[in-house]
Amino acid sequence: MKLTLLGNCIHHPVLLLVILACAGIAPASGAGGRWDVLQRSIGVSAMHMQLLHNDRVIIFDRTDFGLSNLSLPDGRCRRNPRERVVPMDCTAHSAEYDVASNTFRPLFVFTDTWCSSGTVAPDGTLVQTGGWNDGYRNVRTMAACEAGDDTCDWDETQDALAANRWYATNQILPDGRAFIVGGRRQFTYEFYPTADSSGASAISLPFLVQTKDPEENNLYPFVHLNIDGNLFIFAKNRAILFDYKKNKVVRTYPELAGGDPRNYPSSGSSVLLPLKPSPTEAEVLVCGGAPAGSYTSTKDGTFSSALVTCGRIKITDTAPAWVIETMPSPRVMGDMILLPNGAEVVIINGAMDGTAGWESAKTPAYAPVIYRPDHSPGDRFEEQSSTDIARLYHSSAVLLRDGRLLVGGSNPHIYYNFSNVQYPTELSLEAYSPEYLDPSNDALRPTIVDPSPNGAAVSVTYGASLTLQFAVPAARRARGGGGGGIGLVSVTMVAPSFTTHSFAMNQRLLLLDAVKTAALARASTYQTSVVMPATAALAPPGYYMVFVVNGHIPSEGIWVHIQ
Repeated sequence: MKLTLLGNCIHHPVLLLVILACAGIAPASGAGGRWDVLQRSIGVSAMHMQLLHNDRVIIFDRTDFGLSNLSLPDGRCRRNPRERVVPMDCTAHSAEYDVASNTFRPLFVFTDTWCSSGTVAPDGTLVQTGGWNDGYRNVRTMAACEAGDDTCDWDETQDALAANRWYATNQILPDGRAFIVGGRRQFTYEFYPTADSSGASAISLPFLVQTKDPEENNLYPFVHLNIDGNLFIFAKNRAILFDYKKNKVVRTYPELAGGDPRNYPSSGSSVLLPLKPSPTEAEVLVCGGAPAGSYTSTKDGTFSSALVTCGRIKITDTAPAWVIETMPSPRVMGDMILLPNGAEVVIINGAMDGTAGWESAKTPAYAPVIYRPDHSPGDRFEEQSSTDIARLYHSSAVLLRDGRLLVGGSNPHIYYNFSNVQYPTELSLEAYSPEYLDPSNDALRPTIVDPSPNGAAVSVTYGASLTLQFAVPAARRARGGGGGGIGLVSVTMVAPSFTTHSFAMNQRLLLLDAVKTAALARASTYQTSVVMPATAALAPPGYYMVFVVNGHIPSEGIWVHIQ
């Protein structure tokens, strides 16, 4: 598409180009981001996290470590004769964190959620599956509570699953169901809810047997929904494209070079890279992990350096091949989160040696790394500002609607342990603010003014148009002329992730087609219309955050509900 020069500035015939340097303003870069401690302790370590469309984050750990540091309200206690540690427990093992007020409250979870998985149903309800012991086959749901409702809580269904799902992975499907795959000693998959009244059933997936590792059976496989509706499944160092409707492997991908394992306990991470408008191709990135044998060697006190490589593959190619890239430093147990500008991935948390597991790493990775997939090879990684809090085994991170990352967890011990250990159990919450949130970028930051960011979610349908009005302070100054330079305005759509054990399940970012953009009469205010994804294979039904992005600087998002 052509760009035309008007005066000293550039005009794009379809997408709005907001003038930046014409106003004497240039984006800040290389600042490295900022860390803020939000809560010194929420009483529960954030092993699992999920943002819901009420801008509250559901956080939970496991029940079998003993007492937490957060009491249940009103004298309530959990009396569970099947609990292995504390059959009568008056403390909470889950919490709801309110982003806007920076407050939290205890939630009541009855059976053990240790190393479980989840999705968000199309109606916005968190559907969490599996766990350990009395929670192996349970399904728990947590609704997005109404404002002011401090009584809504978890609901549990006993034995709703066909197989024990401990360290399994979930992926939401185009029909809104959850595809649940793997787990310790489980080489099967199933669906929740089931398609009919016949009940839950576990279906064999030989690929999981073929990729079984002598140390473990490569738990928490990486699963991504491809644009053709099939599932990309990665375990150990291999991947397949799987037609779950026909129970058929439709493609086998090459082994990731080097042969080292990338799934738990050699926990690397993976993302489906941002999808372009009306996408015809899709790419997957897998970063970090640990060399073969590392998990066993930690038991003898040997902590091998983590993997420093990433593999990137275009999964839609007719002859797909892995391209190997090198991170600035080795990393295991890192979380990879897609940033809302659609141009960056952050790699955060984890360690530089060892593996996942109890007492199995000794050198925290304090500094996040930004990966820019559209940059040239060799110019894609940039190390960011460091935190001073170790986020090791059982840490997590999720994207918030304001563009920050909520970071929590880290408990490399069997029980909560706060003394006489190098890295105590971590109950704090931090916010990592990427460089685009630096105050020096405030004049360039779009603000969505209609629909209101604080209003109810906007209902949309597949292929429909969504109109957004937004303001950019710099645009008003730009009308005075001077300089030369522009920022391309785009619109992104992000599915919030269920994050645990170094994998952000169901994470997805789409760049939307813009069909019409125009300046409004109000100074510095614009209107753009975008086309929503055409099919549920591109964007499964549910709640998404939509952002206007000026250059690389995103607005605060709004919630949309596509169905």
